[in-house]
Amino acid sequence: MSTETTPESGRPARNRGPAFATVSSYYFPMLVGLFVGVMIISNITGTKAVLFAPSLHVEILGLQIDGIATDGAFYLFPLAYVLGDVISEVYGFRAMRRVIVTGFAILALAALCFWVTTLLPPAPGWPNDEAFKTVAGVVPRFLIAGLAGYLVGEFMNSWVLVRMKAWTGEKHLWSRLLGSTVVGEFFDTLVFCSIAAPALGFTSPGQFLNYLILGFVWKTLVEILIMPLSYALCGFLKRREPTYQQALQAA
Repeated sequence: MSTETTPESGRPARNRGPAFATVSSYYFPMLVGLFVGVMIISNITGTKAVLFAPSLHVEILGLQIDGIATDGAFYLFPLAYVLGDVISEVYGFRAMRRVIVTGFAILALAALCFWVTTLLPPAPGWPNDEAFKTVAGVVPRFLIAGLAGYLVGEFMNSWVLVRMKAWTGEKHLWSRLLGSTVVGEFFDTLVFCSIAAPALGFTSPGQFLNYLILGFVWKTLVEILIMPLSYALCGFLKRREPTYQQALQAA
């Protein structure tokens, strides 16, 4: 075992073991991992076009709407905005900006890995190559739609929440959660649907508006319904994060 000498005495010093950097927050990395995981899963499941109530036929403002059109990530994607709200509320816009950039890089890396894997030659006799390409293959339109909607929506969501918090302080958390969600979800849905709708087969004006309006209304309603969870998670983190309590006392 190697030893070091102290400069004062020249005597061997005790081996203090390996050095490691400390993690400033126990919860933050878990939130980042969960957020990025939800985004990756959503981008995969969102490539499936889903139609509920196909027998529904209504006309609104001259537009024919047939059924309720959405994508396969409709039940999961709102969770990403809940996590974005919590991170922005507790850790601030700068921290959420790093999370968004990290998520963007990982989503792009995942798309690259899926694309490279689809190009690899399948083993002889493996019958699922075409099925794998169908599920994991990178559709450029979906990739662009997902990344563009993600960037615009998440940045708007976080920016609005933090700006509102600067006006309201610790009060009226519900207004920040709701206001940021309405803005973020609107821009995310508008950007994503505008790019991805043709690839999903939603080509008529009625189908596009159906897809756009349903996506926006659904995601907003989900956030309202699970707002108690957002409240509970924000409260838990604010109590458990020492630096947040210190910031409150200094304010």
